[in-house]
Amino acid sequence: MVTAFWQHCRQQTSICWCPQLKTVALDQDAVLSRVGNQIEHVFFPHSGAISLMVDMANGKTVATAAVGREGAVGILSVLGPSPSATTTIVRAAGTASRIPASQFHAAFNRSPAIRHAVQTHVRAMLIQFQLGAACNALHPVEARIARWLLHFRDRIDHDVLPLTQEALSEILGVRRTTVTLLIRNLRASGAIRSDRRGQIEIDRSRLAAAACECHGAMHLEVEQIFSMNTAQSRVLAVAANAVAESGDAM
Repeated sequence: MVTAFWQHCRQQTSICWCPQLKTVALDQDAVLSRVGNQIEHVFFPHSGAISLMVDMANGKTVATAAVGREGAVGILSVLGPSPSATTTIVRAAGTASRIPASQFHAAFNRSPAIRHAVQTHVRAMLIQFQLGAACNALHPVEARIARWLLHFRDRIDHDVLPLTQEALSEILGVRRTTVTLLIRNLRASGAIRSDRRGQIEIDRSRLAAAACECHGAMHLEVEQIFSMNTAQSRVLAVAANAVAESGDAM
């Protein structure tokens, strides 16, 4: 998986916003923000996985993206105070660095490296949103559940996923009974080895065979975006150091 977002920012900028960061626990099923509420904090996961959920007027939900240590939650607060467009829920427990949104906004305004990292993160999220929208419209739910299980597997780097069938029904926007049937079929094919007490053990290769092409396409495009970002950030860092040195010489 690509370098953690917050770690990348620390490596690429000398702006002293790191003391504002606090390490916090991401508890299973914790809600980090709710749709319509002001974004108060930006979270940079070290581990675990988070889903961004859209809440419909009839009470139904569907996930639009997953975030792990490659990204951040609440990052659009850099655009200014605004209510959250999604509800963010911890799906796999872990830890994160947390900073007040106002503090991160100030660091964003001061640091070209942080602005570049945020732009890269936003591009990666847009890939998820765009391909996810196409996937929801064009691919059967059997392929979509396999895709989502692989997304979470990518982020926690483990074949045992702490997901309940209720959580999967919320993520997919389908009834619990539908998820039960889907899990049963995936177990029959060997893509899921076991499903008990909120722990789903997967066979990654067989699950990939059951998924649509969207998982692979998202993974490849996001990796390419972050690889390009790493190279460009090195150029930014060299340029920043050169400017600093010339300033010292004067």
